[in-house]
Amino acid sequence: MSALCRDCCAILPDTATVCPECRPGRVVAHRELFSLTIAHVDCDAFYASVEKRDRPELASKPVIIGGGKRGVVSAACYVARMYGVKSAMPMFKALKACPDAVVIRPDFEKYTKASRAVRALMNELTPLVLPLSIDEAVLDLAGTQALHGAPPAVVLARFARRVEREVGITVSIGLAGNRLMGKIAAGRNKPRGFAVIGVDEARAFLAGEPVRLLPGIGPAQARKLETLGITRLGHLQILNDRDAVKKLGVDGPALVRRARGEDARAVNPERETKSVSAETTFATDLTSVADLERHLWRLSEKLARRLKEQDLSAAGVVLKLKTASFASRTRAARLPAPTVLPDRLFNAARALLTREATGTAFRLIGIGANPLASRDEADHGDLADTETPKLAAAQAAIDALRDRFGAAAVIKGRAWPPGRPA
Repeated sequence: MSALCRDCCAILPDTATVCPECRPGRVVAHRELFSLTIAHVDCDAFYASVEKRDRPELASKPVIIGGGKRGVVSAACYVARMYGVKSAMPMFKALKACPDAVVIRPDFEKYTKASRAVRALMNELTPLVLPLSIDEAVLDLAGTQALHGAPPAVVLARFARRVEREVGITVSIGLAGNRLMGKIAAGRNKPRGFAVIGVDEARAFLAGEPVRLLPGIGPAQARKLETLGITRLGHLQILNDRDAVKKLGVDGPALVRRARGEDARAVNPERETKSVSAETTFATDLTSVADLERHLWRLSEKLARRLKEQDLSAAGVVLKLKTASFASRTRAARLPAPTVLPDRLFNAARALLTREATGTAFRLIGIGANPLASRDEADHGDLADTETPKLAAAQAAIDALRDRFGAAAVIKGRAWPPGRPA
């Protein structure tokens, strides 16, 4: 058994349960503590934590990040979660469950800045950092002990302390033998958690857990498994490949391997992003094409900005709509050439919108880029297309003005609501 004090990062005797310096200190002990190298890092209630960092008076209060009453919860702090508030919950339900909550509209620029600060600290630990979302990533620290002069567990404890000190938020860490078990471990002791699941114990650890613990198994699949008498991961673990295919289809054997804690995926920082998107829920249902187009334009600008931030471009656009009765519609079109120009994104999506906006009331609109291409492939033009370079130069000038003077420095007319003074 090996032990570590997470507060002072001291390596302790095998039998230690308290740190002699920190008394008691947060001591983590595990026989594989200093040999495991795969870590899943998850920021705790990320959006809400950033807001509480900037507004200390909210520290003990329930905080919900989200839009108006017709929107959904983007994030909730742990105090709000005690009342049953969850991400993606309709805002009216969240406020009914927690009427005293402080509701804050999301500030994605601020969250992105905090995410980048955390990511920079990760990159100091290892080049093998795979971002999974704005607030979580998986790291492979194999072979870094000589560089840092300490095993990965100690390095991760130091990292968690630096995040708290320099970024002002907290993280939870799952240390394990592979990516799947690292993710499961990271969710065990939040917030400020540091959980370890060893290679030798993964199968036994999972056996008694409900099937929903496994990432990727949602309510529908869980219900389907229950009809087969499969409610615990141990029920899956005992299936051979033949029985797995017979009961669960062609993906059955892969599901069984995951239920045993097996995961051969490498931590590959070059993993391709599948899509980039932006969407908004309206305060009231909209039917007018003009009203819908104003929102679509703002989202097209946001999408263009997100693409450029990731050095990507759009080779196609996807339009997402949700009706007043919550029915979803998705329409897609390929582009003649990759682009990051909001005008090109908007025009392609508007053509799709025109065919759908025939009097139907919509509560949500979104635009996405899929498939994606490299930023280097976008908006070059050629001898037959001299207009694209001009548009790209004009957009670059607009971006420069906004970077210097703020997002409101340049606003195109199509974003301006009718009747609002200029």
